[in-house]
Amino acid sequence: MGTRVETDRRALLGLAAGLMAAPALARAAEAAASPVETVDLWPGAAPGGEKVTVTEQVILRTPGGDPNDTAFLNVTKPWLTMRRPAKPNGAAVLMIPGGGYVRVAVGKNGGPIDAWLASLGITAFVMDYRLPADGWAAGPDVALQDAQRAMRLIRARAPSLGVDPAKVAAIGFSAGGHVAARLSTQFGRETYAPVDEADQLPTRPFAAGLFYPVITGTLPYAHGQSVKQLVGANPTEAQRQAVSAEQHVPADTPPTFIAAAADDKVVPVENSVLMWQALRARKIPVEMHLQEVGGHGFGLKDREGNLAPSMIALDAFFKRHGLYA
Repeated sequence: MGTRVETDRRALLGLAAGLMAAPALARAAEAAASPVETVDLWPGAAPGGEKVTVTEQVILRTPGGDPNDTAFLNVTKPWLTMRRPAKPNGAAVLMIPGGGYVRVAVGKNGGPIDAWLASLGITAFVMDYRLPADGWAAGPDVALQDAQRAMRLIRARAPSLGVDPAKVAAIGFSAGGHVAARLSTQFGRETYAPVDEADQLPTRPFAAGLFYPVITGTLPYAHGQSVKQLVGANPTEAQRQAVSAEQHVPADTPPTFIAAAADDKVVPVENSVLMWQALRARKIPVEMHLQEVGGHGFGLKDREGNLAPSMIALDAFFKRHGLYA
């Protein structure tokens, strides 16, 4: 009898969640029809490119598939896209996609998650960024340079967009989660020389969201491909430690949300656990959602087509910490 009651309770909870999520997905679909603007991150050439010889490429992630489902390789001219909400709530979010530091899985027309953010009233930005194995002088910090620059550009434009410059959060996915984790823990470190007035602005996110993130460079849980791209095929322990976000958590790290799946076969879920433990040790507000199943790369919707529980939880987390009402 107890099993039947519990099953019924879960079914009712699932139905309720689906009913709540349906309007949110409808609003996101409407927001997806809104135009997306693109702006270069740097006013001229990106810094530290004197020894860069690669040629930027853009490919379809699935040959013959969705023309907006693209990936950028050998990035030399990083950019931001911006999707404006119909009714801005004063908040902005910088989204950082993944790609294992080999490529950046991003499209210039935006995607479902930034459309969903815009449907909530958030001004949503998506970042294309440079990759560490392409010869940039900053090496493993080159994507962090772009993320810091992006935060400053967003804050510089904030007043004209109906955004509070203080209310800019960052979320990252997979290797982009590593960039976001480093952005939220190393905002106090200047990674490049200022190029204009925007570079006088702070880079600390108001809050952070990390989805199935790469976190550690240390064994046994390091994501091998990311570490190789960041510090080479035979890194020293010091190099591994330097790129491990959980090793560099300051006391003023912003509130952080983490979501991952236990059956992730790409990035070990222990990456998320290590970050949660490090944040807890520093008494940073942190919330973690670990799914039993979901693999790597789950997105806006769950397997039934409803708004994913992790996205519902992220919305609640941002509201609870005051990013928006």
